[in-house]
Amino acid sequence: MEGEIFYRVIYGDTDCGGVMYYANYLRLFEMGRTELIRACGLSYKEIEEEMGIILPVVEVKARYKASAKYDDLLRIRTTLVEARSFKILFAYQIFREEILLVEGSTLHVAINRIGKIVKIPEKILKLLSG
Repeated sequence: MEGEIFYRVIYGDTDCGGVMYYANYLRLFEMGRTELIRACGLSYKEIEEEMGIILPVVEVKARYKASAKYDDLLRIRTTLVEARSFKILFAYQIFREEILLVEGSTLHVAINRIGKIVKIPEKILKLLSG
């Protein structure tokens, strides 16, 4: 499963050097992941409120190759790499036109409302598997 969304860099995303602050790319990862999950027929709100499941990031990787700047239009490509009983892995690529700026990944586990790791519900796994 793969999806793409677009995002235009706002002034508040940039540092004093006029380039996008490195941690803001993680927000773009989240935007891409949220919309990919929505495209599968779920929303994070539904997962949390109706299923009682939270999918925290337990590992993040990012490799920066070039900088985004104010007003750049970015393309965020999100790929579901793996969805298993206890973990979900997403990969990301962020482009300005055809230039790869950042690539990375996030690893998620499911926890219940008291913070205990639980098995990812079959409904979520089936929808993500498409």
